[in-house]
Amino acid sequence: MEEKKKSSVSDVGAWGMNIVSSVGIIMANKQLMSPHGFGFGFATTLTGFHFSVTALVGLVSNATGYSASKHVPLWELVWFSLVANASITGMNLSLMLNSVGFYQISKLSMIPVVCVLEWILHGKHFAREVKLAVGVVVVGVGICTVTDVKVNAKGFLCACVAILCTSLQQISIGSLQKKYSIGSFELLSKTAPIQALSLLVFGPFFDYYLTGKVLLEYKLSSSALFFILLSCSLAVFCNISQYLCIGRFSAVSFQVLGHMKTVCILTLGWLLFDSELTLKNLLGMALAVLGMVVYSWAVEQPKTLPITRDSLSEDDLKPLKEGMTESPSNDAELRES
Repeated sequence: MEEKKKSSVSDVGAWGMNIVSSVGIIMANKQLMSPHGFGFGFATTLTGFHFSVTALVGLVSNATGYSASKHVPLWELVWFSLVANASITGMNLSLMLNSVGFYQISKLSMIPVVCVLEWILHGKHFAREVKLAVGVVVVGVGICTVTDVKVNAKGFLCACVAILCTSLQQISIGSLQKKYSIGSFELLSKTAPIQALSLLVFGPFFDYYLTGKVLLEYKLSSSALFFILLSCSLAVFCNISQYLCIGRFSAVSFQVLGHMKTVCILTLGWLLFDSELTLKNLLGMALAVLGMVVYSWAVEQPKTLPITRDSLSEDDLKPLKEGMTESPSNDAELRES
């Protein structure tokens, strides 16, 4: 009972850290990148800074013995980093080429895509209640975020790449942790240097293509530097908590409950930046929160049911059957001895 209580506290802590750090980094980046703020429009390069600081924290942690380094094949780390960087690049291109409304729809479509990929790659099935809850969350967030929807061929292609790569990245975080019995922070400390190096090399060129601005021509003030450091610090907690949450739960749960951040961002935008909050926004937010509550209940429901023969799959029954067939020979050996 005590172990279960500690696990629940850790789960809440991981989700809390992810929500607070994610909302915080969005607010900091809004001030840093907005034309009314400091006009630092180099999003991809900023992400490279984020992973550089995260890699530095991981290096210090390994050097001091706080975390143990486990072997993961280099090709898997490189493949994961390429997928993750393609996700970041695709999202930035999608936002540039499409309307904000279509960009929000593409983000919402990640939940069903993750479900389909989980089914294809891992043979995972979802209960009817879970599917219903996912649908309620998607509709609720869609109501409060989607406005104008305009799309073109290039933007649609970039959105598809971003959705696929983001979904694969989040599924891979969980599968790599289980495959190599590696902790979330240890995995992050291995992938962060590769992502940081590639983003810092190619990020400025990509940002120039997006904005037409050159990084070296940006006039850095002390206030802008403070917000860059704040953004990097929050990114460390955001990255760690993302790996923690996916490792503890699943990519689907991370996507569903992650939309709580959307609700928080809309609320804080209204409180801090005088953003308009309409009745439509409020209804959508309420529906999204309801969907999250139903999803949490649907996921926890099977854990409270008693285990019966009918509730076990063929894979679960196989070891039991093998044990039953082996037991007579073991008894015979005992009698002989």
